[in-house]
Amino acid sequence: MNIKVFNIRLAKEFCQDDQVKMNAFLDSVEVKLTSTNFVTTGSADYWSAVVFYSPKTVKSPKPENKISEEELSPQETKIFNALRLWRNDLAQKLDWSSFRICHNSHLIAVAKSNPQTLEDLEQVHGFGKARTEKYGEDILAVLNAL
Repeated sequence: MNIKVFNIRLAKEFCQDDQVKMNAFLDSVEVKLTSTNFVTTGSADYWSAVVFYSPKTVKSPKPENKISEEELSPQETKIFNALRLWRNDLAQKLDWSSFRICHNSHLIAVAKSNPQTLEDLEQVHGFGKARTEKYGEDILAVLNAL
């Protein structure tokens, strides 16, 4: 964790610039903790702000290739419907809402990519290690049954 100290001088000619510098810094990092203190000296009064921070981590955005049901081929529609039936049956057994298992967009992505292995499934939008471990075998069974 890193530390940076800012002094925000109260004099009108400095206050705005000091705040702009601090805000620009705060926008560029992940703030973990802050502490402020009002400092009074014989010649100038100011706010001292201590910022504990980490460098901002940049997450690469996942591509969102939103595909609607209408864009599916007849074979992909058949796969999507089979997956939706599997998901709805499982949700009913678990007394869950079906979206807790998979959203329609995830099932559409599976239908489009038609993965053949768990590793392939893990690469499909909406699936990661946890969801693949939890439902992967069932999904591949549905795909292989068609």
